[in-house]
Amino acid sequence: MADLCRAPRLSAAEAANLEANPYKADFPLLMAHPELAYLDNAATAQRPACVIEAEARFYETMNANPLRGLYELSVEATAAIEEARATFARFVGAATPREIVFTRNASESLNLVARTLGEQVLSEGDEVVISILEHHSNLIPWQEVCKRTGATLRWLYPNQEGFFSEEEIEATIGPATKIVSITQLSNVLGVEVPVAAIAKRAREMGAYVVVDAAQSAPHLPVDVREIDCDLLAFSAHKALGPFGVGALWGRLELLEALPPFLTGGEMIDSVTQEGAVWAPVPQKFEAGTQDAAGIYAAGIGLKYLEEVGFEAVHARDVALGRALMDGLAERPFMEVYGPRDPAAHHGVVSFNVHGVHPHDVSSILDGSGVAIRAGHHCAQPLLTWLGTSSTCRASTGFYNDARDVERFLDAIDTVWSLFHGLA
Repeated sequence: MADLCRAPRLSAAEAANLEANPYKADFPLLMAHPELAYLDNAATAQRPACVIEAEARFYETMNANPLRGLYELSVEATAAIEEARATFARFVGAATPREIVFTRNASESLNLVARTLGEQVLSEGDEVVISILEHHSNLIPWQEVCKRTGATLRWLYPNQEGFFSEEEIEATIGPATKIVSITQLSNVLGVEVPVAAIAKRAREMGAYVVVDAAQSAPHLPVDVREIDCDLLAFSAHKALGPFGVGALWGRLELLEALPPFLTGGEMIDSVTQEGAVWAPVPQKFEAGTQDAAGIYAAGIGLKYLEEVGFEAVHARDVALGRALMDGLAERPFMEVYGPRDPAAHHGVVSFNVHGVHPHDVSSILDGSGVAIRAGHHCAQPLLTWLGTSSTCRASTGFYNDARDVERFLDAIDTVWSLFHGLA
């Protein structure tokens, strides 16, 4: 299959120049709306043209049900999925593409883990450790499995900037810990979690390690061998791919030992009136017809991200974070949450405007062509711990630039002037 992926290749120094932006030309929605400052990338990314073209290409040239047919179109559709599986495997450092299970999103991947691994290894008296930073997708499945098994949910707490101490990790992860499930990057504070150090402590205690990489995959290199985790989940739509495609990486021997999560077509080797024999991994976990076009396009999205390169992504994240944080610091009516160091925000700056509800801030910014998120960001326990019920969140991608930041800051001034008069 022809490779549809081409992306600007900038050095870190070039990428840090926010006045220049060769990336935006590859994103049709942004080019169609030059007045838009899209700053809700932590919720979902924009898609480059090559991803949109890839999904159309699948339907135009190889539309057939994968795995089920022996004719040419079906074989090509199957090959498209396996090509994407190989890309996903390379992206996370998997030992083999067989370690990649396709799901609908990171939430489904984490539910799969909780319902299979959790119910297989947990019993009364055992502990599952998560952190206060977790997205609801890495919280609620563990709450539910603890209710069913009698296990206890324990919490890791950082300092007010979001950083975890060695003492906190050692005190919380102990002999009763059977599973540690932890985000790699907070979707509210933008702070990177020391997942490798947490995994090391979990290993010493004989616990399994699960990583939620939904937020980190677009911003940080993800290497499952370096982390030394057992399972890792992320979603394509945050990493330039289509909606409705997710991935679960797992150690092959662990995936082989786990029971299936969903049952039905294509996850079986054979069926009789009395029972069934499961298909090999990964098909054992991929019941029913997959979104083959979306999976193929998701692979193209990861290739585009690899083409951009994480050195350039990081350099631009730092430059954008510094521009946002410096601009907000100049305005005395702002409260910013998380690290004081702009470089530690990794594409996410959460804030509030004194005396103005976040929903009002978001609405007024929208009127100025600036898209941000306002609310609890599917992390209500974290916001409660921070002492608030909701925040505004400006989240950047590498295709944002200085003009987006300027529009954002001008719109923030508009908010303040509307509620309090000129600053």
